[in-house]
Amino acid sequence: MNGRLRDDEVVVGGDARQRYYDSRGYGRPLDGNEIALSRVEAAHLLLRDDLDSVEGMNFREFLQDSTGDDFAARFFVYADLRERGFYLSPDREGWVSDPLSDSDFVVYPRGGGPWDDEVLYRLRVASERETIPASQLGDVVLAVVDEESEITYFETDRIEISGTTNHDVPTNVSGSLLADRVLVWDAPDELHHQSFYGQPMGGRNPAGVLQLSLVEAAHLVAEGNLSVSGEYDEIVARGRDVEGERFDRRLCVYRALRETNVVPKTGFKFGADFRTYADVESVDNLGHSEYLIRVLEDGHAFSPRDLALDVRLAHGVRKKMIFALVTENERITDWLSVTRLTP
Repeated sequence: MNGRLRDDEVVVGGDARQRYYDSRGYGRPLDGNEIALSRVEAAHLLLRDDLDSVEGMNFREFLQDSTGDDFAARFFVYADLRERGFYLSPDREGWVSDPLSDSDFVVYPRGGGPWDDEVLYRLRVASERETIPASQLGDVVLAVVDEESEITYFETDRIEISGTTNHDVPTNVSGSLLADRVLVWDAPDELHHQSFYGQPMGGRNPAGVLQLSLVEAAHLVAEGNLSVSGEYDEIVARGRDVEGERFDRRLCVYRALRETNVVPKTGFKFGADFRTYADVESVDNLGHSEYLIRVLEDGHAFSPRDLALDVRLAHGVRKKMIFALVTENERITDWLSVTRLTP
């Protein structure tokens, strides 16, 4: 069987429809028994010796003729998933209905193919050396091809975050702004013990002096639960002094989490902005935090290496990595979840 180039496709005649499409999910049907193959499909068939040539080119020659547009990375991913038993189609007009602009392939469930409506994954392929805008994630599986052509898969989703921590927070609490934190004198027991604000000074006994971070204090002042010398504006100004405009984004995310009954605490030891607890009944019976949250601008572009580090660390401490994407006017556009995936 031989193919001929037509635009960016490879057309094969004879009994191609029965041999390639009907039995193994390659290509898309044309008139009669002809099919059109994408270049990666044609390359895979040439590699397997299921196709003799394309315009007289063998596998080696065809591969060298198909450089550009990250063809090599897409071919490695296509071949890997084929070896795992999946059928794939290019995610583009004419091949699938409702193609997704930021996706390279549609992956069908095992046993399914392009003749079915069911889709398992939309797949975005990237090299480890390129950057990936956050806007292109959330509806796709990201396949990153490293310099040794090994492939790491990440499942990305836009999620909703909510919890059940909903205690009455004490009012008429007063504190003092000290450097980059607020000290609360004679703090009510439930402020830390039930609602998990702050850390007691001098041990875990919640009686006495409670240390609040600036984001905790700013939130409590804004909610009317805490009075501090200098009030809200001075706390925010102090936060901007110590960490710049990043403070405003972190405060936005902190307040959004508290409003959905999730308790955020510092994620510094994990290299994140926050770790979160969905259900806090008592600090004495505190379970593991569920999420690590990193706060980013909504126009952020990921380095695959940094993304892999974050996800690997979160997995290693039994948490899920979430990226909170915040606009300039302090609005959260997405909670982006990224986890490792083994297809």
